[in-house]
Amino acid sequence: MARYNYSAVSSKGEAKSGLIEARDEADLAQSLKQEGYTLISAESEEETGKKRNIFNLQILSRVSPAEKMMITRNLQVMVKAGISLPRALSILSLQSRNHALKDALKDIGDEISRGQSFYSALSKHPKFFPSLFVKMIKVGEESGTLDEVLSNLTHQMERENDLRSKVIGALIYPAVVVSAMLGIGILMLIVVVPKLSETFKELNVPLPASTQVIVAVGIFLANQWYLALIIVIAVVLLIRQALKTKNGKRVGDALVLKMPIVSNIVSGTCAAYFTRTLSSLISAGVPIVESLNIISEAMGNIHFETAIKETAEKVSKGVRLSDSMQSYQVFPIMVRQMIEVGEETGQTSDILGKLADYYEEEVINYTKNLSALIEPLLMLIVGGVVGFFAISMVQPMYSILQNV
Repeated sequence: MARYNYSAVSSKGEAKSGLIEARDEADLAQSLKQEGYTLISAESEEETGKKRNIFNLQILSRVSPAEKMMITRNLQVMVKAGISLPRALSILSLQSRNHALKDALKDIGDEISRGQSFYSALSKHPKFFPSLFVKMIKVGEESGTLDEVLSNLTHQMERENDLRSKVIGALIYPAVVVSAMLGIGILMLIVVVPKLSETFKELNVPLPASTQVIVAVGIFLANQWYLALIIVIAVVLLIRQALKTKNGKRVGDALVLKMPIVSNIVSGTCAAYFTRTLSSLISAGVPIVESLNIISEAMGNIHFETAIKETAEKVSKGVRLSDSMQSYQVFPIMVRQMIEVGEETGQTSDILGKLADYYEEEVINYTKNLSALIEPLLMLIVGGVVGFFAISMVQPMYSILQNV
């Protein structure tokens, strides 16, 4: 038996629609005919779900960090209050605005009702619940400390989201300035430069090399802007494709770690994520080798990822974590030294948590001063571009005045 969404009409023109169980469409049509209705259209729930899932995948598959935090926090509250997981997940499904996530939560609740464990049901939806989340839930479920694990996950997600928001907020100002500079520059090239070039041509003024370049670019943008747009899009797509390859990502991530201003933010953010996540996994009872492998999959920077994977291999062979990290420069010296202290005192998880707090605060303080650091650099860049443009356009005019 299958469930069908159908629409039908009676001989009097009365419309009817709904959800009904039937063996197939023929059986559904026969059943409706007995009631005096003619079947117009029918679609099984499976087909409807596929269409909805395709729509969700294309448009609504992205789930905001805020919604993930809300789900984890509310689930922790309900679990602590003694509400069963299927009911809690059903409530969360009703609260969610994302249709793909709503379906996933409903499916997880159904799986648990059929006897599946919570973590195994979660593992079937890696798009929403990554390996880190599933592993910690597994530990909490098996040890009977699920509400405590959910609380730790909520705290971690809140700290990560706060750090991400601060970094993005600090980068908005330079992004706006650079975008405005590019927009005004392109507008000048398209509108002003072609008119000036016509004047120079009529007066037969010899143009310096810099002016010839600007004039050529301006005329090209004015007459063939669509081609310029295609070239820009093609270059962006090529760069994105190159960064998806292993060698391209390696080069891109290496450049990010060496850029004067960006490197401090990226290194601090990666160090904070590494220490915070490792602290959470260790405190939840996940073995350290497994914890390192889980973290390496979510680092984002291939150099940190490689270092953590190789560190995990050394630890699996009996080498201490602090000793395994010594040969990798991506780990700050403080992290290596404090982990060594944690291993000696048996408080690795607590020390990692404090280290995460330190690096998060360091990144936040750095981003607060980012505008002051970037503003002089932006002024120099803007001044240089404006000066080059002005000199290139003024030189021919000066030559005209001299001839007069």
